[in-house]
Amino acid sequence: MHSELANFINSKVSGAGAVFEEREVGDHVIFVDPAHIFDVSKTLRDEKDFKVLQVITGTDYLDDKTIEVSYILATFDPQNSEDDLILKVKLDRENPELDSVVDVWKSADYQERECYDMLGVNFRNHPNLIRILCCYDWEGFPLRKDYEAAKEYKGMTIYPESKNNSADQEFKKLSKADPGIERPRW
Repeated sequence: MHSELANFINSKVSGAGAVFEEREVGDHVIFVDPAHIFDVSKTLRDEKDFKVLQVITGTDYLDDKTIEVSYILATFDPQNSEDDLILKVKLDRENPELDSVVDVWKSADYQERECYDMLGVNFRNHPNLIRILCCYDWEGFPLRKDYEAAKEYKGMTIYPESKNNSADQEFKKLSKADPGIERPRW
């Protein structure tokens, strides 16, 4: 069914480059060209009844130098044979940018802000693209694979020793030295 949907997208949105990717395990996905995410989203909402945007999430693939943004869509139309769809785009990790879909689904507002805040994805034409989880002046993007947390923020220690679970910290050190070590049961 998803392969037919990819063909439908390509027939309706010129240059979308929709490619169905069947997976042995997990959900099947359709990748589209990021330059056409807005038009593809609008077409799926209007013509295939994907009226619900459940999630926007992102993944940093440091080795590939890409960030993948996933949109999980749903339809509740009994006539539609598709229950849900995972639509994905791959972005350049150094300049992750694509059009906002807030005008297609209002629920994208906070989700795009979260993806921006955690991964640094810039959603063009977003009405209020500001941090939503971190402080406005926070530096870096916490879900990037190369992110290193600051030790201090405005005079406060971020990870004070008194709040750390020392047993877990010790296990982490030991497991790096000996990957076969078993976690203590306490």
